[in-house]
Formats: sequence, C-alpha cells, structure tokens
Amino acid sequence: MMFTYKLVRLIETHADRLTESLLEQVRTSPDLPAYHLIRQDEVEDRVSDIYRHLGNWLLSNNEQDIAVRYTEIGVRRAQQKVPLSQVIKVIVLTKETLWQHLQKEALLDRPVEVFGELELLQMLERFFDRAIYHAAVGHESVASAQTIQPVVESVAK
Repeated sequence: MMFTYKLVRLIETHADRLTESLLEQVRTSPDLPAYHLIRQDEVEDRVSDIYRHLGNWLLSNNEQDIAVRYTEIGVRRAQQKVPLSQVIKVIVLTKETLWQHLQKEALLDRPVEVFGELELLQMLERFFDRAIYHAAVGHESVASAQTIQPVVESVAK
C-alpha cells in the first residue's frame, strides 16, 4: 500500500502537466467537437481537480462523493448539448493520460512495486468506471427531463 501512496503522490505532484496534456488532446481531437465549444477554463478546472485530489478519490473510495461529482458533470454536459459519447471519451482520455504518465515516471524495480502498481490500476479502473456510470446517469436525467417535459405540458393543456 505504501507504494500505491507514492504513485498517487506522483500523480498529484504532476497534476499541472497531466492537465495540460489532457487539454491538448481534447483541443485537438476531431472526436470531441462539442468540447471545442465549452469554455477552456471550465474543462481545465474539472480535469485539474481530478488529478490534484486523486488520492482522496481513490483512497476514500466513497461512492457517494463520486456519484455526486460525476452526476453533476453529466448534467452539465447534457445541458451544454455535449453527446454522452464525448463525455465518456474525455473520462477515458483522463484515465489513459494518467496511466501513460505513470508508465513513464514510475520505476518498478521490486515485486512489491509491481504489486503496488497493480493495486493502483485496480483502484483507478474502479474509480473511472464509477465516474463513467454516474456521468451517464446525470446526462440521461437531463435527456429524460427534456422528453417528459413536453409530454407533461401537452397533457396540462
């Protein structure tokens, strides 16, 4: 577990570099046209927050905190007319950028370090799987509300 803490601290220490790398990918990706219309600082704040506080997210393992945070993100992106596929793509890119950074920076010399990296990988997978799920729930809640609202209004007439 100690090596896992070191890897998390490595991520948090390099949060600015990770954020910039991810933002560059989002800016240049032809698969994310809706994100090109969102204010850069808004995306940057969200991404930076994830990397800076990753230890809290991973080690507290609090499903409720993840649910609140990512449902909110899903709702916000749906209100901004960002397709769910693009929301998911950015979350996946966030994870991939992080993992690529760890592969470059972490030197694994001993079996305990390999075990720590595997443990971190499992924690990251669980975190990002939950993030994707809750972002989708938030996104779908907006779509459902928009579908239901016209029906309710027509019935009320």
